[in-house]
Amino acid sequence: MIKSVLKRCGHEIIDFGTNESKSCDYPDYAIPASKAVANNEADRGILICGSGVGMSITANKIKGIRAALCHDELTAQMSRKHNNANVLCLPAMLVNDPLITRIVETWLMTEFESGRHGRRVEKMMHAESENDIV
Repeated sequence: MIKSVLKRCGHEIIDFGTNESKSCDYPDYAIPASKAVANNEADRGILICGSGVGMSITANKIKGIRAALCHDELTAQMSRKHNNANVLCLPAMLVNDPLITRIVETWLMTEFESGRHGRRVEKMMHAESENDIV
């Protein structure tokens, strides 16, 4: 379903996922997808698991990633406008397909505002430096 939304919006897709129904380890998918974004092989990434929490935590371990777990259109919009999120994490067990579609569309269409938010994002990204102790 997400692929069809991406195609309809004119995006090229690199699929790091699985279509199998058996249990899998989400880091096996979150890490390569997030690395593709961090290495500029993809502009943005979308990750989905049951709660979205595991994907979000894993993605944010990759330097350069700002992954946001979004449950509605407002969190999707704000994650882009204020945080310049480059990975969207979705909770499959908590939202239905029509809502996921609206979240993805909103996230893709929303631009980063920069300004004061740019300064804040720079501070977030600076915390990844090996010399910083957080």
